[in-house]
Amino acid sequence: MDDVNMAGREEAGAAETPATTSAIPQEELDRLTDDIIAALKTVYDPEIPVDIYELGLIYKVDISDDRDVVVDMTLTAPGCPVAGTMPVMVADAIRSVEGIGDVHVNMTFDPPWDPSRMSDEARVALNMF
Repeated sequence: MDDVNMAGREEAGAAETPATTSAIPQEELDRLTDDIIAALKTVYDPEIPVDIYELGLIYKVDISDDRDVVVDMTLTAPGCPVAGTMPVMVADAIRSVEGIGDVHVNMTFDPPWDPSRMSDEARVALNMF
C-alpha cells in the first residue's frame, strides 16, 4: 500500500511523498491523492467551521495497488457527538473520487488530537493566531 501521510504535511494540502513503490502510475497516484484531499475537505466537524483535513484530523491515508483506501483519523475529542457518523461521512466522501475501490476508515485517539495539528488556514478561520 502507498502511504500518504496527511498529518506530516508541510502546509495544508501538501501530502507527503508515498513511502513505497506503487503499481499505480505516479501521475494517477498524484491525481488520486489530490482528489482524496479535495474530498476530505468537503467534510466538516459540525461544531467547528473548518474541514477535517485542515483541522488535522486525518492521520494517514493508504492507497493500495487495487485503489482501495484505508484512512486513519481522529476526532477533536473522544466524546465527540459525531464519533459514530464521522467515519461514514469520510468514507462516503472518498468513495466519490473516481477510480477508488473499497474505503475503510479507522478511528484512533493515539496520538490524541490537539490544536497544533491544524493548518494555518484553519487557525485563520478560527481566529487562533
